[in-house]
Amino acid sequence: MEVAISAVAGEIVSRFITFLMNKYHSSSHGQSEEKVVERLQHLLMRAGTIIEEADARYITNSGMMMQLKVLSEAMYRGHRLLDASRYRALEDGAGFDEVSSNDPSTSSLYFAIPLKRSRTAKEEDNKAMRLGSHGVLENLEIAVANMAEFVVLLGGCERMSRRPYDVYLYTDNFMFSRHAEKQKLLSFLLEHNNAPFDHAPAVIPIIGGVAVGKKTLVAHVCGDERVRSRFSSILHLNGDSHLSVLDDGKTVFGKTTLVVIEFASDVGDDDWEKFQPFFRRMGRGSKIIIVSKLKRLARFGSVKPISLSVLSYDELRYLFKTLAFGSEDPAEHPRLAQIADEIAKVLHSVQGSLVEANVFANVLRRNLDVQFWRCILNKGIRLVKRNLSIYGVHPTLLIEQGHPVDITDLASHPLSMIPYKIKEESPSVSLGALVADPSVRPEGDFTLIAWESRIPPHKSFVRYVTSRAQDAHEGGSPLPGRRKRRGVPL
Repeated sequence: MEVAISAVAGEIVSRFITFLMNKYHSSSHGQSEEKVVERLQHLLMRAGTIIEEADARYITNSGMMMQLKVLSEAMYRGHRLLDASRYRALEDGAGFDEVSSNDPSTSSLYFAIPLKRSRTAKEEDNKAMRLGSHGVLENLEIAVANMAEFVVLLGGCERMSRRPYDVYLYTDNFMFSRHAEKQKLLSFLLEHNNAPFDHAPAVIPIIGGVAVGKKTLVAHVCGDERVRSRFSSILHLNGDSHLSVLDDGKTVFGKTTLVVIEFASDVGDDDWEKFQPFFRRMGRGSKIIIVSKLKRLARFGSVKPISLSVLSYDELRYLFKTLAFGSEDPAEHPRLAQIADEIAKVLHSVQGSLVEANVFANVLRRNLDVQFWRCILNKGIRLVKRNLSIYGVHPTLLIEQGHPVDITDLASHPLSMIPYKIKEESPSVSLGALVADPSVRPEGDFTLIAWESRIPPHKSFVRYVTSRAQDAHEGGSPLPGRRKRRGVPL
């Protein structure tokens, strides 16, 4: 009996000591976590200040451009870490369920997050998060510490002048990221890089995928005061009409001209040679910008091309949340912030463009409701599954290649979005309005305004929709080289 009592007493004492030790470690860990968050916030503020100041100056040093790019990437990773720390603290304190798609069939497509997880799983996640957070924090600290010389050199760079309206555009309808690329293009346009007896204009290609911001970058730089004062005229050409414009030599004769040429398709060397007489008419110091998604056209450049890829996940996530919440503070809507993160994951996993990010953000900003945001997330995932089942191709690729896209799940009605115009006059509706309220769908065929950019060149992304989606897909076959998947019911 005494042995049993002794054993029980020993077990109680042992558990009590373990409890006290866990409580102590938990308390010390909480304090260290708070210090990490505090340090991270301080570093992000410093990084943001440096980037904002650099964005307002003309940088010609290629090394400084590279440093700016590294700091920018580290800053966006830091913002992701800061949000993750907030979510973790909220989960530990309030214990709310994590975000999950309401459609169980979609979990295998992109992500699967159960509503409730075991304590062991959470502890493992927290451990991995802490290890990752220290790495991100260390990288950000190194990036900021290495900017000491950068800041000194930045003080010697000329400051850009902005009119009040430009400041408004910069702080609200802004061109996101692309800091180093903007500086490189500005440097190319403003430098005198012609040899004494070389009158051939310098050529820089800007190469990137569909809707990654190529023309936005060009328009942003062409709006710079020094660029506009340097060139007598800025001429915009496209691949379909450039040959007819070449006959008008008086337009550029003897003038310092900036020519922006957009090519949607490949151009042979013979066609490029036809430009040469036109180029020779331009004045000394003229420059040419080639804009295209085709890497082959980089061969026409006289300098190294500027390559624009899709935004990194950290950049896309930061931009998407900024657009989706507008003037609202995401910290005050933690559940919505988590859903926004998941939508950003989906967009990035399928190489989502800036257009898609703006479309989804515009819809979500209309209604800051958890169920509404989850509904939009589920609609987007089901749209992807439906098109994969019909065509065997993701809708982003279908749009890029000019194929129809089934948008039944967005409007709760059989609809097909096509790249060509159905008829001259048809009713129109914005994609945001259609997704938010399918009842606004016009009868019959209509024009769908996917998104209208609020910054130069103010491009509208217009699609055309037919209500004969189901007829088009009955017995439909996948695209060549693609395997049809199991269908998705209406």
